[in-house]
Amino acid sequence: MRSEFDQELEERLVRYAAIDSQSDAASKTQPSTAIQFDMLRLLVAELEEMGASDVTLTDYGVVLATIPGTVAGPTMGWCAHVDTAPQFNATGVKPVVHRGYNGGDITFADAPDLKLSPDNSPYLGQKQGEDIITASGLTLLGGDDKAGVAIAMTAARHLLNNPEIEHGPIRLAFTPDEEIGRGVDARLPADMAADFAFTFDGGKPGEIEFETFSADGAVIKVVGVSAHPGFAKGKMVNALHLASKIVMMLPQTTMTPDTTEGTEGFIHASEIRGGSSQAEIILIIRDFELDGLAAKGALLRQICAAVAAGEPRAQISCEITPQYRNMRYWLEKDMTPVDLARAAVADVGLEPVSVPIRGGTDGSRLTEMGLPCPNIFTGMQEIHGPLEWISVQDMGQAVKVALALAQRAVR
Repeated sequence: MRSEFDQELEERLVRYAAIDSQSDAASKTQPSTAIQFDMLRLLVAELEEMGASDVTLTDYGVVLATIPGTVAGPTMGWCAHVDTAPQFNATGVKPVVHRGYNGGDITFADAPDLKLSPDNSPYLGQKQGEDIITASGLTLLGGDDKAGVAIAMTAARHLLNNPEIEHGPIRLAFTPDEEIGRGVDARLPADMAADFAFTFDGGKPGEIEFETFSADGAVIKVVGVSAHPGFAKGKMVNALHLASKIVMMLPQTTMTPDTTEGTEGFIHASEIRGGSSQAEIILIIRDFELDGLAAKGALLRQICAAVAAGEPRAQISCEITPQYRNMRYWLEKDMTPVDLARAAVADVGLEPVSVPIRGGTDGSRLTEMGLPCPNIFTGMQEIHGPLEWISVQDMGQAVKVALALAQRAVR
């Protein structure tokens, strides 16, 4: 059965997903891509049209707005990110709504050999009769995190249209570059001016996440010796060969994304670029504990040192940069926002579930910077690939949780 929010959520996600707003880790600009402004400016216009206050697009690429409180209470933040993941094609997204899902295979118009079913996405088997949104087979959908944007916008519009609902001030923040770990500018916590916040960037209904990976990024630079390949004997040092040797010396059967689960961390070589004279390896390092993160960074440096020792004519450097930290370190000292979320989830008839996130959210950085910010579900599934899907009804449950959060905060 469709709820009062489902049509609006469907229309918003279809509209937002069709906009290319992919971020780019190689870019040095803020936001990393100009196309993210297409989403950001649209949200400014929609917020102004619905009557939100203090609508602002900051010079660091965040849309801020206020839903004025109807009673006194703490200021709550709602956050979602507008960028989509760089890992898969996000240009030319064509959202498709599969109404009243029948429980079988979902096929894709632009990729006839691709199938989505309960066999490769078991949770889909629980969604019979619901309305499923996918892309057309050649792109990701972008429900991560345009579903979160749609949920926050729908809940905000409902509060503005129903002033009899008691709630305190709510600050909206729509960020860029979350997918590349650069969505939270140092100025954002002060500009939000909230007592606590929630990101809408999670998976199955009922999930409340307050524990994430701690994350570092690494760049290994290899400078070889260039020579004409016809006269290279004894002269050339091939940077690509050395970069490949480093990658092959990384753990292969453990400590990789495809061999770990639960609270196990990993080292992931995500990109090699360059040529025979110079090359770079881009990696991410993840662990739930800081000592495990440090140990993986130390292993990476040891491998680089070993390869460098074997070829002293080459120059090999390894730069490791902090990205975000496990929000649990701060939230476990004051679980008030988490307890509020658990109560709100129970209010709408769902079972609260908390599992560690094998990833991170803008809430990881916000919490580390002093703004407590657990994560709330949206319903998104199979993200960052062509099988990405979401149930409109799951999104509707998230809107109900957002409204319950707003009301519970002033009780």
